[in-house]
Amino acid sequence: MTYSDDVLGRARVSDTADLKAYYERLAGHEAGALWTVANEIEPWYPQPKSVPVLWSYEKLRPLVLESLALVKGDEAGRRVVMLVNPGRKDVSAAVGMLYTGLQVMGPGESMTAHRHQASALRFVVEGQGAWTVVDGQKLRVGPRDFAITPNWTWHEHGNESPEGTGGPVIWQDGLDIPLVNAHDAGFYEVHPELYQQPRPIPDSSLLTYGSGVLRPFGFEDGWHKPYSPLFAYPWERAYPALLDAAKASEGSPYDGIILEYSNPLTGGPVMPTMGAHLQLLRPGQATRAHRHTGSVVYNVAKGSGSSVIAGQRFDWREGDIFAVPSWAWHEHANADASEDAVLFSFDDFPVMRSLGFWREEAYPDNGGHQPLG
Repeated sequence: MTYSDDVLGRARVSDTADLKAYYERLAGHEAGALWTVANEIEPWYPQPKSVPVLWSYEKLRPLVLESLALVKGDEAGRRVVMLVNPGRKDVSAAVGMLYTGLQVMGPGESMTAHRHQASALRFVVEGQGAWTVVDGQKLRVGPRDFAITPNWTWHEHGNESPEGTGGPVIWQDGLDIPLVNAHDAGFYEVHPELYQQPRPIPDSSLLTYGSGVLRPFGFEDGWHKPYSPLFAYPWERAYPALLDAAKASEGSPYDGIILEYSNPLTGGPVMPTMGAHLQLLRPGQATRAHRHTGSVVYNVAKGSGSSVIAGQRFDWREGDIFAVPSWAWHEHANADASEDAVLFSFDDFPVMRSLGFWREEAYPDNGGHQPLG
């Protein structure tokens, strides 16, 4: 298909002196002519402002740790180094309408409770002793664990490692703040008592809903919220699930063995606006390229390799974070011939699907692999 605007059905109006004068008169009434912007606001295919980008954890980690001495948690609210896409500085997004950052908490530190309209998620990169309290439920999380903070739930975080004996905790935050703000729907509240009173049983949602094969019977009907009742997804359960799936299936030619963190009651995504996945690339595996609507932020949970995004190669290692804009061709490769690689990712696929925007296609040429630009 030729994507030319010089065809019947596209706006092809040439300016004249009379038209320019007409546009000025329209502007005086806060109005305008659609044909002057139609081809821009209705493109042939997605034209994201975001660009592919990789953030090196090795390079960012010292700067994240430096903030411990520079900024107090109580003054910052949350001590986070945000990762900003060069093309989305206007909305502080990592890619598309998704925000991400690296939050650090020192030993013995705790943050005050708040809630906001934006949904949030956490993926722990390093450190022991991390906890979060979500609507009164205390969750303990460690490296490579995944947790959610659904929209308008009270939440607070901390590091219960004793001062002088433990180290800092660093986890990745993911939020839909740009999406919420794009709809002028942002709200924020500080907890009236600053801290929640945790319920007596920690990790209660994991104990209730986290078996993976058994669903609570009889009392689950009380849950009518649009997000998962399971707030924490431990690595010690998620990674073996990947290994088991790899025994039974070849997986996707585009993503390897890929599993979605799901709502155990519905089988759907963990939250209405953001989904999350964990995928395994077998030793030496190179996937074929595809593209889809919807933006993705990846975190390298295990191993090393590379991804080709829109014709540009990015080499990654454990802890690195990289972004794939909507409708960008992308493929992944595991650089190790003997060990698997695992990628955690979060995305806005639930929004794409619920609004009827989802579209996906495979790269048709060169055996499914992009040429490098």
